[in-house]
Amino acid sequence: MAGGRSNSSSKWLWLCLTGSGLCFAFWGLVCLEAAVVFPKIPDVLNPPVPDGIDLVEQSSFLQDTEQDPEVTPGLFQGDMAMDNRMYRYWRVGLNWDVFPERVWPNGTVPYAISPLYDVDDQVTILQAIRTLTFMTCVNFVPWNGKDKDFLLIWPIKYPKGCWSYVGKIGGTQIVSLQPPDERSPNCLGNEGRAIHELMHALGIFHEQSRADRDRFVKIIWDNIIPAFKSNFEKQSLKNTTYSFEYDYNSIMHYGKNYFSIAKGKTTIETKMPGIKLGQRQALSKTDCLKINDLYGCLDNPKISKKYYNVCKTLGI
Repeated sequence: MAGGRSNSSSKWLWLCLTGSGLCFAFWGLVCLEAAVVFPKIPDVLNPPVPDGIDLVEQSSFLQDTEQDPEVTPGLFQGDMAMDNRMYRYWRVGLNWDVFPERVWPNGTVPYAISPLYDVDDQVTILQAIRTLTFMTCVNFVPWNGKDKDFLLIWPIKYPKGCWSYVGKIGGTQIVSLQPPDERSPNCLGNEGRAIHELMHALGIFHEQSRADRDRFVKIIWDNIIPAFKSNFEKQSLKNTTYSFEYDYNSIMHYGKNYFSIAKGKTTIETKMPGIKLGQRQALSKTDCLKINDLYGCLDNPKISKKYYNVCKTLGI
C-alpha cells in the first residue's frame, strides 16, 4: 500500500457478521453498532467559504504546486470549514465564549466511520479515536443511528484531502480523510492526520495562528502562494490564550513548507536553531493539555490529576 504502510494492522480488527448487520470491534472499542443506516453522502460537498477567498484562483495555484493533503482550496488555513460568522470570531484554542454551542455537550462525541474505507484505513481511524479517548475525558461513542448530531468520517471526493469543521456544528458533521492511493498515503498513512482533523472537530485551531507567534517563528511571505497568504494571519492579542507555552511540536502546527510557491521553499521557520516545526505523528503534551482544558477535564478534582499525569507522559 502507498507510503509503505503494512497490512499487518488488519489483524487487530475483528469483523463479525450478524443477523442484524455488520459490527466492528477494535481493542475493545466498538466503532459501529449493528443495523446502523448511514445518511446519503454526495460525492461533492460545498463547505462554507469565507468572503474574500477566491476558490477558482486557489484551485488553479494548487494544480501547479505539490502541496500537503491538508491544503484544500476554499477552506480556511487549508483544512477548516468555516462560515463568515465563525471566520470573524475565529480564535486560537480555548476561547469559546462566543461559540459555547460549538463544544460537544458533556464531552460526548457520537461518531460513525464510512464503510468505503478498507480495513487498514478503519484501523488507522480507530487508533486516532482510541488515542483521544484514552488521553482525554472526551468520550467518543458509536453513533446509534438516532442522534441528530454526530461526526461522520467519510472519504469525500471533492473537496478531497484532510479537512474538518471546527467544533460542533450540528447535524451530520463530516470529517473528510482521503485514503491512500498509488501516489501518497494522504490522510491515513498513520493516525496523526486523523488526530489533527478530529482535534479541529473538537474545537482546536492551528498553533501558528497565535498572536504571539512572531516571537517564536518567522513567516517567509515571499515564498507563500499569493492566494494563500491570508492563511498566515495571526489572531488579535485579546483573543489568544496564553495558558500554554508556544508549542513547536504541536500536531496542530503547520510544517515548514505549507502553501509554498515551489517544492522545498520554506514558508515558516523557527527562531530557535535545530527546532522542527509541527508533526503528524502523535499528540504533544500541550495538545493533550489543551483539549483536556477545553472540555473541563482539568477542572474536575476527581479526574484532573489523572489527565495531568497522562499528558505528562507524552514526550513530543
